[in-house]
Amino acid sequence: MIDKLDLNTKAQELREMLGEDANSPVDIFSLASQIHELTIVYYPLGENISGMCVANERVKLIAINSTMSYGRQRFSLAHEFFHLYYDEASGFNVCSKRFDSANEVEKKADQFASYFIAPYKSLRTMVRKICGNEVPSLQNVIELEQYFGMSHQAMLWRLVSEGYLMRPQLEAYSFGVISTAKGLGYDDKLYRPSPTELQKRTYGYYLKQVEHLRQKDLVSYGKIDELLLDAYRDDIAFGDEDETGGEIID
Repeated sequence: MIDKLDLNTKAQELREMLGEDANSPVDIFSLASQIHELTIVYYPLGENISGMCVANERVKLIAINSTMSYGRQRFSLAHEFFHLYYDEASGFNVCSKRFDSANEVEKKADQFASYFIAPYKSLRTMVRKICGNEVPSLQNVIELEQYFGMSHQAMLWRLVSEGYLMRPQLEAYSFGVISTAKGLGYDDKLYRPSPTELQKRTYGYYLKQVEHLRQKDLVSYGKIDELLLDAYRDDIAFGDEDETGGEIID
C-alpha cells in the first residue's frame, strides 16, 4: 500500500535538506551536484531502462538514461533519489521506464519523484491558476509540465492519479505535444534527449577524486587521462577547444 502523504513528506524533507524550499520548481541537477560523494553517469541505457542506483558503504552512484527526454531525465533522477535515501531493501536498483510497474518499491519511487518535482500543494495551486475549474486541456498540461520541468508522460500520469484527468483522455493528450509547446512559446528542450556528444558523461565525486590524485601527484598523467576517459570525459583529458585562447565568462 502506497502512503502518498508519507511520500510527499519525504520529498519535501529531502528538498529542504538539499537547500531547496518545499514548493518551488527545482533545478534537480544542481541539487544532485551538492550530494556528498555522489557520482552521476549519463549513458544510453536502452529503450526500457530509465536509470540505476548503486548505494553502499563504498559507492554512491546514479546512472541516468541520456537518450530519454530532458524532462524524463529530471524525473528519473528524482526517482533514483528515493532509492538512494529511502530504499533500504537493496543497494543496487535497475529501474524501468514504465510507470505501471508491478514492483511496490518502484511505484513508491515514482510517486516520490512526482512529488519531488511537483509538490502536492504547489501542483494544486498551479492547476487552479492555469485551469480554474475546467478539466485541463493539452495546452494546460504543457503549461504545467513546463512550469515544473516534468516530462509529458509523468505529468499526465500525475494528473490522472490526482483525479484532474481520466485515463481515456491520455491517448488524445499524447500527440502534437512538441508542436503545441512551440506554439505556446516554449523551448522544446524538455522533450528532447541529451545532445549526442553529451550522452556519455560522468559528473560529481568520481571527478573530484581524479582531481585529488592529480593535485597530489599520486599517479602519472597517463593514468589521469585513462581515468578521465573511463568516465567519458575526453573534454577534460584533452582540453576543451572552446577554451583555447582564454576565457571570457560573464
